[in-house]
Amino acid sequence: MASSISAGSFGGFKGGDSDSSFASEFEALLRERVDNKRTGTIVPGVVTHVGKEVVSVDIGFKSEGVVPTEQFPHVDGKIQVKVGDPVDVFIIALENEMGQVLLSKEKADQKRVWEQIENTFKTDGRIKGRVVQKVKGGLHVDVGIPAFLPGSQIDIRPHRNLDKFIGQEYEFKVLKITRDKGNIVLSRRSVLLGERDELRAATLKVLQEGVVMEGVVKNVTDYGAFIDLGGIDGLLHITDISWGRINHPSEKLSVGQTVPVVVLKYDQEKERVSLGMKQLTPDPWITAHERFPIGGRVKGRVKSVTDYGAFVELEEGVEGLIHVSEMSWTKKVRHPSKIVTEGEQVEAVILGIDSEQQRISLGLKQLLPNPWEDLQRIHPIGSRVQGKVRSITEFGIFVGIEEGIDGLVHISDFSWTKRIKDPKEIQELFKKGDDVEAVVLDIDVSNERLSLGIKQLSQDPWDTIAQRHPVGTKINGTVTAITEFGVFVEVENGVEGLIHNSQLGVEKGVEVAQAFPVGSQVEAEVTNVDAQERRISLSARSIKERARKDSSYDAQYMGDEEGTRVTFGDLIREQLRNDKE
Repeated sequence: MASSISAGSFGGFKGGDSDSSFASEFEALLRERVDNKRTGTIVPGVVTHVGKEVVSVDIGFKSEGVVPTEQFPHVDGKIQVKVGDPVDVFIIALENEMGQVLLSKEKADQKRVWEQIENTFKTDGRIKGRVVQKVKGGLHVDVGIPAFLPGSQIDIRPHRNLDKFIGQEYEFKVLKITRDKGNIVLSRRSVLLGERDELRAATLKVLQEGVVMEGVVKNVTDYGAFIDLGGIDGLLHITDISWGRINHPSEKLSVGQTVPVVVLKYDQEKERVSLGMKQLTPDPWITAHERFPIGGRVKGRVKSVTDYGAFVELEEGVEGLIHVSEMSWTKKVRHPSKIVTEGEQVEAVILGIDSEQQRISLGLKQLLPNPWEDLQRIHPIGSRVQGKVRSITEFGIFVGIEEGIDGLVHISDFSWTKRIKDPKEIQELFKKGDDVEAVVLDIDVSNERLSLGIKQLSQDPWDTIAQRHPVGTKINGTVTAITEFGVFVEVENGVEGLIHNSQLGVEKGVEVAQAFPVGSQVEAEVTNVDAQERRISLSARSIKERARKDSSYDAQYMGDEEGTRVTFGDLIREQLRNDKE
């Protein structure tokens, strides 16, 4: 009722000056009582003056109010308010010693914020705020007044590093208010859970196999990536990211990235979703044979280098292998990294393609002429060549014939007659760097092999052995070895013959080694010559028997001291007796 009384209410008083003075004092008293009731309230006002220390505001009172300038926003030291701007203020006191009404913009803002927060809390609504700093147990959030965001309420998933949230604006739910203590507890987690549930419901309505969706990469692992489709996660396996080969999903994906995916499989009961990216484009291997014909030249980037070759990316999803054996015609490439490096652009020739197995064979050396084909023309089979010994092995020596082309002289082609029994003997015959002359025996272009022979420089002595040592002739040789089955005798340089045990003619009780010591000279008769098998059969027994027969014949035919003579029949009987023995 008091607020409705005005100065006009006293217009019925008629009298002298004392009556007028009384009316004025009474009216002022009533106005003071009315204005006192407005202390602690928020009123609208208009800026009338901007000073250095205070801003004057007209709030409809007989006296203007003042607000400290520090309560208004400043940018670069300049206050961001001007005369005529509307402003809500909180009445602190009606008049100071200067007759001004003391006002506060901060208290007006805080009161309005508290009212908004209380209303948000009652209606389970949301409020916006900006993260200011880290505090013990969580974050300090500015929602117009200070508020606390516990660490457990920052996100759905826990975070160790909270620095990334500072300075960010989010929506929050109000968990708790204690106005008398000025405490406000917020939750961002509740907002995110609510949004996720809404997204999940919407996603499940459209989720089915074959549907193309957009998702956000939530996490990247060694075997794939988890994609957030909107409230529900799907697994994008590493094999379904690209048609090409990738070593790790991080080569194609990063956390927070938005990617298109197709639903490959959806288990509604277990809520498991399998996703694919490469299935959004056609399989490049289906038509690879058309784009990469055998014999054609291609360019690509070296994707990786292994011990056995280098993989070259010809296009997205299609790689070819340059095997180490296809890198050089002549160089012995110990490791592909000596020829190519990862990331390098190379040109190659397509050697083969298998679309089903998704394999393409490439060659580097095929870009150049094959020197092995020229070798057949320059050094045909049967021609003589010269070169230096490049290396010595247990099975022969390699001789350099052309740049990068070595020929093998096998130990069996060193000599027609000398047999190499110990690999050490090879090093006695040859030294690395020795000049060697040889004959071309064979050229295998496809396998890049050159066979040489040294013994072929001269005629094989076995070709004419039968002419030099016909059956029935006597030879004088040296015993070279004694075996279980006989004695080997060197007939001529490098040519050995065998006296079998049955042809030794050793008397009973006499050891073979005693009768034919190694290194001794022996006389024998050639009984058989097999040039093809390189064998000569000898007999010492026939020599001894013939000598014995001749001696017996001379004695019998010529007679003894008594003049007894031997008849022809006696000789025949003697021969038969010897044969039986």
